[in-house]
Amino acid sequence: MTAQVDYLVVVFTATSGASGELLGSDEKELVQLVWQLLGKVNELLIKSDLDDTEEKEDVEEESVTDESNSGADCVTLAENLEAALNLFHLQLTNEVNSTGTGTSVCLCADGQLHIRQVIHPEAASKSILVPDCFYSFYDIRKEFKTHFPASDLKALNVHIMAECILAVFLLLESPNFLQTMASIVLALLSDPFCHAFSNPEKVHDKFESGTCSKMEKVSDNTVIRARGLPWQSSDQDIARFFRGLNIAKGGAALCLNAQGRRNGEALVRFVSEEHRDLALQRHKHHMGNRYIEVYKATGDDFLKIAGGTSSEVAIFLSRDDQIIVRMRGLPFTATHEQVLAFFSPTDGLKETCPVSGGRDGILFVRYPDGRPTGDAFVLFACEEHAQSALKKHKEILGRRYIELFKSTAAEVQQVLNRYSSAPLIPVAPAPLVSVLPSMPLLPPPGTMRDCLRLRGLPYTASIDDILSFLGEFLHDIRPHGVHMVLNQQGRPSGDCFIQMTSAERALMAAQRLHKQVMSSQRGVHSRYVEVFPCSAEEMGLVLMGGSLSHTHTQTQRSRGTGLSPPPCKSRRKCCWELGCFGLQGRWVSAIGAVSSVPSLWSNAPGPSAHAPAYYPASAQLYMNYTAYYPRYDAPYIHSDTCSSCL
Repeated sequence: MTAQVDYLVVVFTATSGASGELLGSDEKELVQLVWQLLGKVNELLIKSDLDDTEEKEDVEEESVTDESNSGADCVTLAENLEAALNLFHLQLTNEVNSTGTGTSVCLCADGQLHIRQVIHPEAASKSILVPDCFYSFYDIRKEFKTHFPASDLKALNVHIMAECILAVFLLLESPNFLQTMASIVLALLSDPFCHAFSNPEKVHDKFESGTCSKMEKVSDNTVIRARGLPWQSSDQDIARFFRGLNIAKGGAALCLNAQGRRNGEALVRFVSEEHRDLALQRHKHHMGNRYIEVYKATGDDFLKIAGGTSSEVAIFLSRDDQIIVRMRGLPFTATHEQVLAFFSPTDGLKETCPVSGGRDGILFVRYPDGRPTGDAFVLFACEEHAQSALKKHKEILGRRYIELFKSTAAEVQQVLNRYSSAPLIPVAPAPLVSVLPSMPLLPPPGTMRDCLRLRGLPYTASIDDILSFLGEFLHDIRPHGVHMVLNQQGRPSGDCFIQMTSAERALMAAQRLHKQVMSSQRGVHSRYVEVFPCSAEEMGLVLMGGSLSHTHTQTQRSRGTGLSPPPCKSRRKCCWELGCFGLQGRWVSAIGAVSSVPSLWSNAPGPSAHAPAYYPASAQLYMNYTAYYPRYDAPYIHSDTCSSCL
C-alpha cells in the first residue's frame, strides 16, 4: 500500500496481564479491543477461555480501567477471540460503507505491540483466521518521529507525543487514552505537518522458504536461537510461533545433532533488529504443551546452519511453493526410478503423492567421493501431496524400511554441508613441536586395573542385562560407573566399561565371568561375553573416541589387558601411519615428535619398552558413551545420557 488511505482507524488493545511496554510478553489473553472511526468510539469486551473466577474478573477490570478509560459510545461483549475479530471486522465495514465515500481503511496503533504481540500470536495459537485489516497498520510513533527526528523511538508514548503537539497547537488534553491518540493523528494531518500516511507496517501472512549463501552478510542483531522445540516441528511451526513478526526469506533453520537428527533447537533470522527484540519478549511462550526458550544468536551461527555453497542444492531449492520431505534409510543402490515408484499410488492407497518435477524433484545426499549416505530429499507440489507421502513412513523399499520426515530448505543445506565437508580419511599435518605437552600423553603401563571391559555384548543388550550378568559383583560398581560405548551413529558398539571399587574385585569378576553367556531381554540371541580387567586411563581413551592398536594388544596380552580393538572389515592403519592425537585437538606425528624432541618424552617409555600405541578413531572427538547410576533397590536402572559433542 503506497497510496494514502480513505480512513484511519485508531486501535487499542488490553490483555488480562501486563500492559505498557510489556504488553503481550506474558502470553495473557486479549480482553478488550477499542477503536475509533469518525468520532465514534467502539469497545469490544472478550470473555476468556478460562474459567471466569472472581480474581480474573478483578484483573480484567483493573487492566481495562487503568489503561484505556475508553468512554465508548458502543460496548459489545464477545464470547471468544474469534467472535470478537469477526464482529470488529463486520462493524468496521458497516461503519465505512454507511459514509458512502471511500472504502480503503488502515489501522493506527501506538507502537507495534497491539498488533504484532497481542492479536496475531493469540490468533495463531488458537488457529483463528485474522481479518485482512490486521496485516497492515500505521505505527503512530514512527509517523510522529518523521517530524520530530530527535525523539527516541523506544521512549516515545502517547503522553509524550501529546505534550509535544499540544505545545505547538495549544490544544486541550483529550479526556481519555484513545481520544488522545486520535488527536495526535488529526494534528499530524493538519498544518503545518500535513503528514501523508502512505507506507504502513506490514505483517507477513506466510513464511517464505528459500536458500542462504555462506557469502551472505547476516547481522548479529537479527538472529535468535529457539530451544525446546518438539522434534517433529517444521519451519512453518516456527513461523506460527513467531506470527506477527516478519521472518526473513528462508530465515528458519532447524538444528541437527551429531547423528543428523533434530535436537530441538532452531536459528531464526528476522528482517530487522526491531522484530528480533520483539521475538526475545516471547521467551518461554508455549508451542503446544512445551515452552520455548528464546535467546540472542549471531549471524555466523545462522550461516553455519543455513548457509550453503552447492549449486545443485540451489537449483533443487529454487522452485517456489514446494514442500520438502526427507527420506532416511535408503538402500545404497536406490535409484531415482525406485524412489518415484515408492511414491506412486498403489491398489490400497487411493491418495496420490506425485513427486514434483519427476527425477529433478529428488536429491540424493552423497559423500564427497560419490558414495550414497542413505538420505534423500523429495519435493512435492502442495501440502496435500506431502501429507499423503508421509503416510508411507516405514514402508519397505528394497529390503529396508524408509523413514519419512517433513523437512526444510535449511535442513537440506545443513545435511549436505555435514556430509560434504567431513573428510573421508583424516590427513595429518606437519608435526607441531611447539604444541607438544611437557607431560606424557600416553597412560603409564603400570596403573591400577580397577575397571572391567565387556566385549561382544548383544547389540540389543540393556543396562538391566549387564547388571544381571554381573550378578554378585553388582554391589562393587562405583556410582555412575557403567559406560555403554556407542559408535558415531549413536548405536551400541558391543563394548561396555565398568568401574569397580577395587582392582581385586575387578580381577575376580573377570576370572569368573569371562566368556560367560549373556542373554538379552529384547532379543532372541545369546552371546558369550569377553571380560578383561583394564585401567581407568585405558577406559577413558576409548570412551573419548580413540582405541588401542593391534601392537598394544599383542604386547600387553601377556599382562592380561585384552584391550584389542573390536573387529572391523578393513585394515586399520598403525599409529605411525595416522599419528597421535595431541591436546587441543591437534594432530602430531608420533615418529616425528619423538625424534625431534626426545627430552619431552624422557619420562615416557620408548618403543623398545613396548609402550602403548594409540590412534584416533576420527578427526573429531566424540563423547561416545552413555553412563548410568546402578541402583540396587529397584529392578530398573535410572539413566542419564551424556550428550554428544563435536
